[in-house]
Amino acid sequence: MRQFRGFVIKEFYHIFRDVRTVVILFGIPVVQLLLFGFVITNEIKDVKIAILDQSKDNITEKISQKVLSSDYFILEKNINDIKEIDKSFKYGKIKEVLIFEPDFAKKLDKNGYANIQIIADASDPNTANIIVNYTSAIAGDFVRNYNSENHVNFQILPEVRMLFNPDLKGVFLFVPGIMAMLLMLISALMTSISITREKELGTMEVLLVSPLKPYQIIIGKVMPYILLAFIDAVVIILMGIYIFKIPVQGSIILLLAECVLYILTALSLGILISTVTDSQQVAMTLSLVALMLPTILLSGFIFPIENMPVVLQWLCQIMPPKWFIIIVKNIMLKGTGIQYVWKETLVLISMMMFFIILSTKKFKRRLE
Repeated sequence: MRQFRGFVIKEFYHIFRDVRTVVILFGIPVVQLLLFGFVITNEIKDVKIAILDQSKDNITEKISQKVLSSDYFILEKNINDIKEIDKSFKYGKIKEVLIFEPDFAKKLDKNGYANIQIIADASDPNTANIIVNYTSAIAGDFVRNYNSENHVNFQILPEVRMLFNPDLKGVFLFVPGIMAMLLMLISALMTSISITREKELGTMEVLLVSPLKPYQIIIGKVMPYILLAFIDAVVIILMGIYIFKIPVQGSIILLLAECVLYILTALSLGILISTVTDSQQVAMTLSLVALMLPTILLSGFIFPIENMPVVLQWLCQIMPPKWFIIIVKNIMLKGTGIQYVWKETLVLISMMMFFIILSTKKFKRRLE
C-alpha cells in the first residue's frame, strides 16, 4: 500500500512539473468558462441606431430620449432624409433606424394614434429580432406611462421592416460564418501540418539544401492549398445560392477576390504556426484551439460583438474571420462594392503581411 501511495504521489509530481499539463487542466477550463459566460447571451447592449425625426415635437423627443437612455442603444447619427437610410445600413455600423412620421404629436391628439417605423438590419436575423422587440417594448412602455399620467388612451403603432433578410432566415447568418470558419481551418490547419510534417520526418533539411530557395519551398507547399481552399469557397457560395437561396446582391468577382485574400491570410497564419511548432500533433492542436473556438465565439459569427466585455471586443479586432464575415455579408446580402468594405479589406491585407513578415523572421532564425 505504501508503494502504491508513493506511486500516486510521484504521478502528482509529474503532472505539476509539466507546465503544459497544468495549463490544460486548469487554464483552459477557466478561459472557456469566461469566454462562454461573457459571450453567450441573448441580451443586447450598445447597439448603434439612427433616428429620422420628421416631426421634431415634444413627444418624439421624449420617445427618443427614452430609447437612448436605456443601456441597449447608442445614437450613431440623426438622419434628415429617407434616402440616407440605405447608405447608412451599408456602412455596417447602424443596426436600426427609428422613423417618426410627420406631425406625430398632432396625429396623436387628433386620431388617438401615430406610427413609428422600425427598420432593422436583418443580415443577422437573431439580433435584428431582439433589437426590434426591445424598441417596441420601450415605445409601448412610454405609451402606458404617458396615458396614465395624462389620462388619455393614445396608441403608438410600430411598423417593422427587416432589410436584407425580410424572412429572417437563419441560413443567411450561418453560411458566411461557416465559410469563414471552414476556409480558416482548411487553409491554416493543412498548411501548418504540411510544413511541420517535413520537419518531423527530417525532410525539411533535404529541401533546404536543394537548389530551391526557402521562400520557394514555402510557396510550393502552400500553392495546392490556395487552389483547394478556393474550390471549397466556390462550392460553399454555389450551395448557398442554389440550395439555401441566398442572393448575391453584389459583385461575384469582388466576392471571389475577397475569398482569395482571406485564404492567403489564413495560409500565412498557418505558416506562422508551422514556424513555432515541431510536430504535426502540436500544430493540429494549436490550430484547432487557437482558430476554431475563437472563430465561433469572437468573430461575430453567432454572438454580437457589441454584447461582449470591452476586453473581448478588443480581442475580436485581431480575428481575421470577423473582418471576412463583414465583407461577405456586405457583398452578398447588401450588394455593396469595394467603397463600403475597403477598410475591412485593408485590415486583412495588413494581417496577411504581418503574418508573412513574422513567419519569415522566425524561419530565418531557425535556420541560423
